[in-house]
Amino acid sequence: MSIEQYLQAAPKAELHVHLEGTIRPETLLTLARRNKVELPVQTMEEAQRWFAYRDFPHFVDIFTLVSHCLKTREDYELIVYEFAEAMAQQHVRYAEVTYSECFHSLRKGIPFDTHFGGLLQGRERARQDFGVEINWIFDIVRDAAEGYGISKRADHTLKVALEGMQDGVVGLGLGGTEVGFPPEWFEPWFDQARAAGLHSVPHAGEVVGPESVWGAIRALGAERIGHGVRSIEDPALIAYLAEHQIPLEVSPTSNICLGVYPDYQHHPLPKLLAAGIPLTINTDDPPLFNTTLNNEIGLLHSAFQLDLTSINELLLNGIRHSFLPPEHKQALLTEFQAEFDRLEHTVL
Repeated sequence: MSIEQYLQAAPKAELHVHLEGTIRPETLLTLARRNKVELPVQTMEEAQRWFAYRDFPHFVDIFTLVSHCLKTREDYELIVYEFAEAMAQQHVRYAEVTYSECFHSLRKGIPFDTHFGGLLQGRERARQDFGVEINWIFDIVRDAAEGYGISKRADHTLKVALEGMQDGVVGLGLGGTEVGFPPEWFEPWFDQARAAGLHSVPHAGEVVGPESVWGAIRALGAERIGHGVRSIEDPALIAYLAEHQIPLEVSPTSNICLGVYPDYQHHPLPKLLAAGIPLTINTDDPPLFNTTLNNEIGLLHSAFQLDLTSINELLLNGIRHSFLPPEHKQALLTEFQAEFDRLEHTVL
């Protein structure tokens, strides 16, 4: 077995993936036809070419149009089930999936029981059929949309996140456009979420620099940072993240596709790792960036030249820094390590 084959077979977890960004191109075309949503593409090839972005706002426009293709309970169940199928094919045992709930409830007007009910059905079928586990992070979408403002959106997201805790909602996130929407604006809602037992996991330090990460830490009590790669620009922040062991959810291909860095050679992952900051490896929006978790893990060896020991540690970080209960976390860590040990005996 080669190292590449080992990495494909190794057990994994993913902590930064957007449900709406997991929809397969072929499923997207089917949903669009079924729900009479007009897309600027008609074939798989056209869809893959469409997934090329001028900048972050252009990506958001495409992500939004993709999300509009979801209408019925069955649609939502389908995309969760298909995501879980892809998880199983890559030996991903656990995922914390970000979901922009307020977009579906407020902007699209779809009843909560319809869309979240579909998600829960898909989640249960995934557990039964594939043995994979999914929990949810509901994210407040930062940037205002016509018809509802930040307070209404944040109030609503917090309310349904708290209600969903019994159905696998483990964290409150903060997504959308960083520019012009600093973390500090959202402090009251994160205070309430943390007091109620939800974890704080905002996006920061992707399009905006270190000041966004500082804001997420100081104002929102961030336990993990979505992306956070631009922390590298501030030595004091790097030292703080390492000292306090605040994990960064790193998605290398996403960063390249959205122009955060020009190529993998310029990506700060090796420097962040060398600084002692806990990292997890993720896809963000796999079909939209033409990637998979297996591909992102493979890059650790092919693009970043990490050895197998270092890669195994990053894979374990997906469990270590999850929001699973301690006993469940320990059981999975033991299971992952045993699987690594077994696979390592087969590596040439």
